[in-house]
Amino acid sequence: MSPRANHPTPTGQTGHALNRHRVVIIGSGFGGLFAARALARADADVVLIARTTHHLFQPLLYQVATGILSEGEVAPSTREVLAGQANATVLLGEVRRIDLAARTVTSHLDGHDTVTAYDSLIVAAGTGQSYFGNDHFAEFAPGMKSIDDALELRGRIFGAFERAELATDPAEIRRLLTFVVVGAGPTGVEMAGQIAELSRRTLRHDFRRIDPTAARVILLDAVEEVLPTFGDQLGTKARRRLERIGVELQLGATVVGMDARGVEIRDGDGTRRRIETACPIWAAGVSASPLGRMLAEQSGAELDRAGRVAVGQDLTLPGHPEVFVVGDLIASAVYDPPLPGVAQVAIQSGRHAARTIRARLAAQVEPGPFRYRDKGSMATISRFSAVASVGPVRLSGVFGWVLWLGVHLVYLIGFKNRVTTLLHWMVSFLGRGRAERTVTDQQVRARNVLRHHHHDHPDPLRAAAPPGL
Repeated sequence: MSPRANHPTPTGQTGHALNRHRVVIIGSGFGGLFAARALARADADVVLIARTTHHLFQPLLYQVATGILSEGEVAPSTREVLAGQANATVLLGEVRRIDLAARTVTSHLDGHDTVTAYDSLIVAAGTGQSYFGNDHFAEFAPGMKSIDDALELRGRIFGAFERAELATDPAEIRRLLTFVVVGAGPTGVEMAGQIAELSRRTLRHDFRRIDPTAARVILLDAVEEVLPTFGDQLGTKARRRLERIGVELQLGATVVGMDARGVEIRDGDGTRRRIETACPIWAAGVSASPLGRMLAEQSGAELDRAGRVAVGQDLTLPGHPEVFVVGDLIASAVYDPPLPGVAQVAIQSGRHAARTIRARLAAQVEPGPFRYRDKGSMATISRFSAVASVGPVRLSGVFGWVLWLGVHLVYLIGFKNRVTTLLHWMVSFLGRGRAERTVTDQQVRARNVLRHHHHDHPDPLRAAAPPGL
C-alpha cells in the first residue's frame, strides 16, 4: 500500500491521484530545481519543498553584494520557474525530519508542520557556511551563501564609505576603508576584485572628504596559493591581476580571532597580529546540511568530515534505493576523482536522479552509476579579466572573461533575468556605474537579529547543525 494512505496530503495536493507516484524534492538550488524540471514529462507528481521562495544562482551572489545585480536577477521565484510544469507543486517550509521507514518528510513554517509522503525522494539540501568551529565569527563576518548575506554585505560595504566620509579621526577612516576577505577560492577572489574595482572606479568621484581609491582590500587565506584548484598557471595569473588592481594578498595567514573592530591573524611563522577593519567578509569553508546526518543515522551511511553522505554510485542511499542524495551533500570521496563543490555537480546529479526515476516508472533500464562530466571551472577577477579551466584548455584575461560571461548567462534561469543581467553588466563593466547601490539599516542588522532570535527560541534541527548553519 502507498505510504500516502496513512498520512495526510499536504495543502495544495488534493488534486493528486492516490495511486500516482510521488517524487519529493528537498531544496530549490541547482540540484533540486534541475531535478524537478527533468521530471516534467514523468508519470509522477513532483513536490518541491524549500525553505525559501526562490532559486538562488549562487555564483553571482557577490555581484549582488557589490551593487552590480539585484537580488531578483540571481534569485527568481521558484513558483514562477515551475509555473508551467503541470505535475509540479512547490511547498514553502524548512524540512525538520525525514522518516525513511515511513517514507515521509516533515516541513515547518510559522509554527505549523506539514507531513508529505513520498515514493521517491531527492535530497538536494546543499551546504552552508563553515567557520571551522569558530561560529562566533559569523556575527562579524557574513558569508556568501544567501540573499540575506549578500544584502548585508552590500550595506556594510557601501556603509563603510559613508561612515568614513563622516569620520574625523584618520585611524578610524583607515579602519572603515579596510576590507578583509577571508578565503582565496573563487568566491573570495571575485569579491576582493569587485571591492577593489568599486573603490577605484565606481566611487572615486563620489565623495568630498575621503579618497575611495585609498581603500585597502586584503585577501587572506591559510594556504599559500590563490585559486589552488585551478593549478599553478592560472593561480599565478590571478594573483598578478589581483595585485595589479590593488588587492593586497596575505597568504599563509589564518584568522584566529575576530570582533567588531577587527580580525586577529596568525602567520605561518606563528606571529600574531591584528588588522583593524569594519568589514570582514567570510568566503572560506562549507558545511553540509544537517539533513545529511539525519539520513546517515537512519540508514547507516557514512559521513565525511564536512557532514556529507557517502552514497552509492547511482546516488542512492545505502539500503534505500528510493532515496537520492545530490549536489553538495554527496561525499566527494565516493568518486574518483572527488567531486568538486560546484553548480555543475548539482545540476548533473539532479538530472541523473530524475533519469533514474523516469526509467523505473517506465520499466526501462536504469542509467546506472553517476558520471560527472567536468565542464570546467572559472572565476572573474575584474572587468575584462577572468581565469577559466576547461579540460586541457586554460584561458585568462579577456578571453576567459568572455567565456565566463557566456556560461553564466546560459545558466541563469529565465529570459528576462538574462536580459536585465546583461544590461547591468554593460552599465558596470563598460561604464563606472552600479545599478544596485540602495542599502538600508535593516539589511545590515536583520541577519544577526534573526540569529539571536533563533538562539533564544532554538530549533531542534539547528541545534544539531554543523558550524555555519
